[in-house]
Amino acid sequence: MVQLCGLLTCQEEPVPLKSISVTLSICEFVAGVSVTLNYENEEKVPLEVFFVFPMDEDSAVYSFEAMVDGKKIQAELQEKMKAHSNYENAISQGQQAFLLEEDKCSRDVFCCNVGNLPPGSKAALTLKYVQELPLEADGALRYVLPAILNPRYQLSGGPEDSCLKMKAPVVPLEDLPYTISLVATISSQHSIERIQSNCILSPTEYLDDKKTSAQVSLADGHKFDRDVELLIYYSDVHTPSVALEMGKPMQKPDSLMGDTAAMVSFYPDIPEAEPVTCGEFVFLMDRSGSMQGPMSKQDKSQSRIDAAKETLTLLLKSLPIGCYFNVYGFGSSYEAFFPNSVQYTQQTMEEALRRVKLMRADLGGTEILIPLQFIYRGPSIPGHPLQLFVFTDGEVTDTFSVIREVRSNRERHRCFSFGIGEGASTSLIKGIARVSRGTSEFIIGKERMQAKALRALKRSLQPVVEDVSLSCDLPQGLSAKMLSPEQTVIFRGQRLIVYAQLTGTVPSAEATGEVCLKYTLQGKSFENKVTFSLQPKHDDNFTIHRLAAKSFLQTKDMGFRETSAGDKKEVLEVSIESGVISSHTAYIAINKDLNKPVQGPLARRDIPTPFLLSTTAMTPWKRACRLDRSHALGHRQKKKGLSLKETSPELERAHSSNKRTNLETHHPVFGENYLVQLISLQKADGSWDLCEGLAIVLGMKLRDIRDAFTIKNADLTSWATALAVLWLHANGQDLKCEWELLERKAVAWIHNHAERNT
Repeated sequence: MVQLCGLLTCQEEPVPLKSISVTLSICEFVAGVSVTLNYENEEKVPLEVFFVFPMDEDSAVYSFEAMVDGKKIQAELQEKMKAHSNYENAISQGQQAFLLEEDKCSRDVFCCNVGNLPPGSKAALTLKYVQELPLEADGALRYVLPAILNPRYQLSGGPEDSCLKMKAPVVPLEDLPYTISLVATISSQHSIERIQSNCILSPTEYLDDKKTSAQVSLADGHKFDRDVELLIYYSDVHTPSVALEMGKPMQKPDSLMGDTAAMVSFYPDIPEAEPVTCGEFVFLMDRSGSMQGPMSKQDKSQSRIDAAKETLTLLLKSLPIGCYFNVYGFGSSYEAFFPNSVQYTQQTMEEALRRVKLMRADLGGTEILIPLQFIYRGPSIPGHPLQLFVFTDGEVTDTFSVIREVRSNRERHRCFSFGIGEGASTSLIKGIARVSRGTSEFIIGKERMQAKALRALKRSLQPVVEDVSLSCDLPQGLSAKMLSPEQTVIFRGQRLIVYAQLTGTVPSAEATGEVCLKYTLQGKSFENKVTFSLQPKHDDNFTIHRLAAKSFLQTKDMGFRETSAGDKKEVLEVSIESGVISSHTAYIAINKDLNKPVQGPLARRDIPTPFLLSTTAMTPWKRACRLDRSHALGHRQKKKGLSLKETSPELERAHSSNKRTNLETHHPVFGENYLVQLISLQKADGSWDLCEGLAIVLGMKLRDIRDAFTIKNADLTSWATALAVLWLHANGQDLKCEWELLERKAVAWIHNHAERNT
């Protein structure tokens, strides 16, 4: 079941949530967001209501206020226990009070108590936050307004005081009493090429001739039945930059909010290198009951577990010969394919693929901590560093405990994490990747899990970038203090953002500074430099300062119970100074200007959440693949942009043979995807055998393929492998990112096989 954001209480009667309005302002790759929820107490008794909502864990919440019957009440950020005490005291005295806090167990869930809402009163609750926007592989900047808050599984021995344990009644989607509106304004120094969404938008309205400013909005009638995603495409997003922001007036010198803050954005030009062929690859796959749910609430054609199985098959086929691997499935319990990681061979690959086919979402709850601990206790394999791939819908209550476990083992591994489906915990998925120097990905709607998983595998196979350092060259009297954690890993094609505090005297308008990123790759030294003006700009919202504070808090704040005493002190200081909420602080607002205290006992009411669909109503596994059956080799259709490097005699002869052979295609039904069938036939060493299955994929008869070879005693395996590679190039260009590693193995096998036979 899913819970949507809303003002929640603990009893039976609803408090109508009339509407949710969102104002979104995106400038370059930073979003500023204001969310207002409008409520009205239509009952005859005063209410205490409870509001729980999801939030991306990278969001820096810096403001909360309530407008009650025309009066604005601004909240103050206080130490959490003090804020709780002040709230309870105010409520007991009949005063209106408001409490906003980050959940104790997860950074991506917020809770708000609204106390003493009188009969007939209207309340508008507004919170504001800023957030960096992640960069997708195709160059899009991605903003997501979280809507889905899935129930989280309670870890064994975990805390009992999480707001996620709240239960709300459910209603059919058409009976949901509230609506949502969103207006987004996007601006950039580069032109805006297009804006896309998983929801229906109004036509894009460009606000100037150069298309550097645009506005879109959600179409009327949109219900909060999914996460709202915007993809923004600029003409150029890979330009390094440094932005300076003035500090707050009247703040003490050498303080975070008083000094100038810097935001440094790098796109390191890391050269492409041959992938490594060693490593221990462990795949930890969620098999909890919730994985039986669909990938998309709007597209029920494939369950999460089936998408994960298909992705795991592709990953196993793409591993390099000589590495080690294992697969774990987890839920309330966990299972491993092998007692320990095994060497990657044809036999072990086939056994793993056999077990993948048998995987089901049948292991109960999401108990991820215990299998992680078991994996970390396992013996290390000399020369094969551990690379952990975690696939989960992220429905865990105490994410901080899991992040702490991953962090304590960060010196021996990297973690690449994948959040599957809407409502996956951004705190868990991003947190475990960040503390282990890996990367995180989210797959929602109709996005392909396979492409994102293979991108992470390619990164794990990249040679390690070492000796990473960042330095600033500033005029005398000005120094930089880094607020972001030290960078130890950089991946090719990845954006790097660093925050710094500039202390000292800002020089004249003509002065400039320089920031330099240095690193070594395979013994060679590289550096990227950016020169920038030292004149900071004013921003009323102090966006860069608050993002810098959030970056610092993510490093130090490990949860209400997990943070060390020393780090807690720093967290409190930075949080309260910047106004950015943490697990140790909460916003409290008290309306002390009521003419008289609110009379009568408080009643509790629940706003219902919509019932989207049953988790048992699954349809058979079908994979959407944009491959036209008529594009088989036998049809010999010309494709624009086909660029196949003739890297071996076998490939060249196969290509020539294909041109000479005028064969009719015979395509019996193989489901809907010949690419999947072709991949399933590839052997662990990268080669294909010439068999009936391959002939069917190629659209030929096996006998005709054999007859087409004019060379006596031809090596049919080499021919088959070359034909398979040609088929990939001719028919799979749209999905090339998913089979590049397969092709690389195949070409390497052809080379090695040819050398052995010369």
